[in-house]
Amino acid sequence: MTIKNRAKARLILENGLAFEGTHFGAEGTRFGEVVFNTGMTGYQEILTDPSYFGQIVTMTYPLIGNYGVNVDDVESRHPHVRGFVVKTFAELPSHYKQTDSLERYLQQHNIVGIAGIDTRELTKAIRTVGAMRAVITSEDAPIGELLVRMPEALVPDAVQRVTTQTVYRSPGPGHRVVLIDYGMKAGILRSLLDRGCDVIVVPATSSASDVLSWHPHGVMLSNGPGNPEDVPFAIETLRELIGKVPIFGICLGHQLIALACGAKTRKMKFGHRGSNHPVKDLRTGRVDITSQNHGYMVDADSLAGTPLQLTHVNLNDGTVEGLVHKHEPVFSVQYHPESRPGPTDARYLFDDFMDLISRVREGRFTHA
Repeated sequence: MTIKNRAKARLILENGLAFEGTHFGAEGTRFGEVVFNTGMTGYQEILTDPSYFGQIVTMTYPLIGNYGVNVDDVESRHPHVRGFVVKTFAELPSHYKQTDSLERYLQQHNIVGIAGIDTRELTKAIRTVGAMRAVITSEDAPIGELLVRMPEALVPDAVQRVTTQTVYRSPGPGHRVVLIDYGMKAGILRSLLDRGCDVIVVPATSSASDVLSWHPHGVMLSNGPGNPEDVPFAIETLRELIGKVPIFGICLGHQLIALACGAKTRKMKFGHRGSNHPVKDLRTGRVDITSQNHGYMVDADSLAGTPLQLTHVNLNDGTVEGLVHKHEPVFSVQYHPESRPGPTDARYLFDDFMDLISRVREGRFTHA
């Protein structure tokens, strides 16, 4: 069966803008915030990134699915998106690592897909209006009825729904790192293990005493979904941890450090999602091309009066991309140095974290 003979599917935004295309993946109706990702590859990593929990993801690259799926390109145990939107869906994938097709993968995990729409028009609508709720459906319900159900797109307690429910350990001979899982990508754990770390992964709800009971040499804060202000328990935990142990935060972890230190965060108009975001280190002038996935940001104006120093900015829009504590061994970045998917420019930050831990343990740490 070719794509031309498939059933119809629809994508309807909360402002009433509607797109009709062809259905692939699972059947049914799903609600979520519609976002776009500008990556040319990496759709399986995107599908399995817990930061996309509850969202309908649009790929701006026009051909998706051509290399199928495999067992290596996953960032968590299963996908977290509610819907998948593409211009052209490749029905006959081919790759030496392929274990299944993208369509069967979506069917297996109950994700509705739509193909054949103008993803350029959709992306422009999101960029113009801002982030919107949407519904993706293979069913024939009236638009008015679907618009009434838009509140189903809201995702309460997102972090609690994607974090690990139990503590687990990945042993290694090096520094002991407690990794707080707010919706962790597996690439973060892999990056620590590649550096020989003895990693203990703990739930997002862990208290400071829970974390410190492992006598860690360092604490890693993961990425995760949603509004950082919706996890006040995590902010309180960080307030207690800062000054007691070296800390490195990524994405949501970066935003939580900012909130714990008195800065503010706010929702972006349409966020940063893709593998091509240029970030400048203000201290060295170095520019990295980075992988990003976030809809919230640290408010630069709110940094005044806090113990945080701005270290990195996004060269596209000037937004905050990195922070360092002026007095304690704490730093963070908004982007994803584990780079799955995306360029590897920023992987050195994990080495910087290892060096920071060593300097603290050896009494060589000095204020930033």
